[in-house]
Amino acid sequence: MRRLGLFLLTLAALAVALYGSAHLLTGSSGFARAIAWGESDIEDRHRFPAREIRAGGDPWQLPRAPARLRLDEYLEERSTRAFIVLHRGRLVYERYFNGGSREELETSFSVAKSFLSTLVGIAIEEGAINGLDEPITRRLPELHERDPRFARIRVGDLLSMSSGIRYEEGGMPWSDDAVTYYGADLREVALEDTEIEQAPGTGWHYNNFNPLVLGLILERATDTTVAEYMETRLWRPMGAEADASWSLDSEDTGFEKMESGINARARDFARFGLLMLRGGRAETGRVVPPGWVKAATADHSGYYGYGLGWWVAAGSRGGQLPFVARGKYGQVVAVDPAHDAVVVRLGSDDGGVDWRSVAFDIAGRVSDR
Repeated sequence: MRRLGLFLLTLAALAVALYGSAHLLTGSSGFARAIAWGESDIEDRHRFPAREIRAGGDPWQLPRAPARLRLDEYLEERSTRAFIVLHRGRLVYERYFNGGSREELETSFSVAKSFLSTLVGIAIEEGAINGLDEPITRRLPELHERDPRFARIRVGDLLSMSSGIRYEEGGMPWSDDAVTYYGADLREVALEDTEIEQAPGTGWHYNNFNPLVLGLILERATDTTVAEYMETRLWRPMGAEADASWSLDSEDTGFEKMESGINARARDFARFGLLMLRGGRAETGRVVPPGWVKAATADHSGYYGYGLGWWVAAGSRGGQLPFVARGKYGQVVAVDPAHDAVVVRLGSDDGGVDWRSVAFDIAGRVSDR
């Protein structure tokens, strides 16, 4: 018994030492972050450094309209922090719970992929990227040098999650989920950790390497940071009311966490949804190419109902059916063109709810009133 106790005590001491060492290395080691921080949560935006995305001085107005939605208790009990419903461009419901507020920045998780898609669409219109068929090795020759098969992957393959790049989900700290979320040098991850598993276009796999590679392409094509490009091409032009930020991998490398990490007010997430609902037009004029809105919100995956960075109704064409930007813990920006509605839900966890379905149900109920 004495030996067993000594053995357990030694194990406990080693665990404490490992955990303590991990905390000291979180500024430079993704593995240390996965050990020290564990599973992701909404407080991660305070742990990662971030690059500011400044708003302009003329926000897109969201007038209020009377509506009777009895949702408060339901939302508060299910870990919701912010919930907004727009109908015909007007605020019909806006509530905050569990520490949320109108001024609070909420983190996007994978909703960021839909912002990234939109930025790529703008870059294509500007000629910085030569369309969806541009080979990724045109901007990233390092990948071709490592494996010539990368030359077969196109920008559109990354956006549609059909690149054929290997990806393994799993818990912290060993999985690709951990590598792509906690990595302290995500440019290096994109260029050195990616591996070909199958030919592009032959299968669909939700994969966080794809947005990392895509963000690196966007950065090189536009010769600026992705956050700066978003500020000048999307955030200010669409009339955001407040500054936002995009979390970075580390202070040293300063690369945006492309698969997640946009931090903004709930109302500005709603403005983004309204921009897409209006075919890329904001209050002051066109911001996103209308052809891109249609292409991005049409089903490019067949069975899975995934467009170009957006979840869409399977089989939808031209963005006529509902589409949604969706992130971990129930973050949702849902757009329903048929009912002229946008629903935003942000929370600390999903509360056991399919928020995409709830959002579209509410969009229909508001329209029927």
